[in-house]
Amino acid sequence: MATMRHHSTPAHKGLDFAGDYQFPYLHLINHMGEGIDSSTHGENILHLAIEFNLYESVFDSSVTGSVVIVDTQNLISKLPIQGTERLSFKITTKLSNDSEDTVIDCTEKNGTEMHVFSVTDKKQLNDNTLTYTIHFASREFVRNLRTRVSESFSGRMDEMVNKIFTDENYLDSQKTLFYQQTRNQDKIVVPNLNPFAAIGLLARRSLPDLEKSKGVGYLFYETTKGFHFRSWESLCVDKGGHSRDVKQKFRYVQGNTSEPGKKKSKADTILDAYQNVESYRFINNFHDVAANTTLGTYGHRVITHNIYNKSYKVDDYHYHNRWNETNHLEKYPSIVDSPVDYDTVGNTPLQKGVSDYPESRVSLQPTTQFAHGEDTGNYGTPVTDDGVLTGSRLAQVNKILQGTQLEMTINGQARLQAGDMIQFDLQSVENRQNSQGRLDPQYSGRYIITSIRHRIGQEQFVQKIVCVKDSSKSGFGYASDKSYSEMAGSKRKRNSQDIHQADDTPSVEAPKNTSGAWFPGV
Repeated sequence: MATMRHHSTPAHKGLDFAGDYQFPYLHLINHMGEGIDSSTHGENILHLAIEFNLYESVFDSSVTGSVVIVDTQNLISKLPIQGTERLSFKITTKLSNDSEDTVIDCTEKNGTEMHVFSVTDKKQLNDNTLTYTIHFASREFVRNLRTRVSESFSGRMDEMVNKIFTDENYLDSQKTLFYQQTRNQDKIVVPNLNPFAAIGLLARRSLPDLEKSKGVGYLFYETTKGFHFRSWESLCVDKGGHSRDVKQKFRYVQGNTSEPGKKKSKADTILDAYQNVESYRFINNFHDVAANTTLGTYGHRVITHNIYNKSYKVDDYHYHNRWNETNHLEKYPSIVDSPVDYDTVGNTPLQKGVSDYPESRVSLQPTTQFAHGEDTGNYGTPVTDDGVLTGSRLAQVNKILQGTQLEMTINGQARLQAGDMIQFDLQSVENRQNSQGRLDPQYSGRYIITSIRHRIGQEQFVQKIVCVKDSSKSGFGYASDKSYSEMAGSKRKRNSQDIHQADDTPSVEAPKNTSGAWFPGV
């Protein structure tokens, strides 16, 4: 059973191949700040580890991880390991000198060490060997379990989140929070919630301060580089609405892609290999029209009941009409606005597309103003906005969770983190000569990394990343002025039949059972 390679190479040494890494130590520090020997400050368990994993996602509020141990020293009893230890480590992938981008720094020196919270899968392989898995997470993960927020806040939503994030009574984090200012402010009472739940409450009510954006909702998540409180749109564009730069380009091609007769340097060869995708698969795509119709991605009716003045308001969300009110990865919607049935829009002759059915999903939402002395609704804006904003927020969530999802296995790069924008070049499936090297018009293009599994084992650092696309690179073409009737033909004549209609005049008499015995058909 091979353990992970123990790297003790000098800091200036480069990588030997794509997937190479530097992992000089993995210190496990017990509950007294010691190792087995009380004169030491922890044990380096790297030589006992056979697999190391780190997990991060834009949907998770903290980084978690696990390490599989093959223990021949009975460390689990001698240290002992029982769930309150800390792990200190540093992983780097570099071609020159280290920088913040090329390092996963979870060291005690930085105050970013991980906290052990569970030990599972303990097995005895033989008389001298135990195996078990140590699970760990960031300090904020356990702080969230141990503290509660019960406080009244006022101001911008990002200011409230910063207060919870840094307050010594709440998360008390020493890490960097990368935040995006909100365009709305409000008065909010947090009713005895865990810090992550309190921030989640604020995130759902946050409106991004972006050029020409009417988007709704924020993400709060941790990566190996820090915490983030920001909108999905901010991952796609900057404050001015301009597309962000791609962090890394990837490609999937079969066979040797090197140019004949052209010799590359070692560094160029490694950089080139970092663009290659070992394997990929699409785990979800936006073409599940049934699911997205049911979820209200295309059309959604929100009925708001105002408790204060005993009134109600109906707001209909329309995916295509609201498309230009938010920013996206690509230019085109993920589904066309062509007619899909014979129903007409209002009193017009136009026939309905997928977004013209608001009753696909109907939500009832209570709202009020003057809850805290302000004439505003749930989002700190006029109460009449609540239905419109809720429809937009739920559609944005659906576009992410139900959008095109791509899973790729790549050579590990410590600089990649959840929330980064990447480009995936997928060659069209036509014959290379006939396609002239064209890329797939729908599935190539820009994606946002939503989750990463960093895995070190078997002498290699690999990453399994899940990426999401909320839009289409090339569009799907439009039906122009064609109606559904023109495309599918006119409605057929309705026909219904009473199944007993012919029973009154039977043409064949049923056989009689004269023997008294039962047989099939009588």
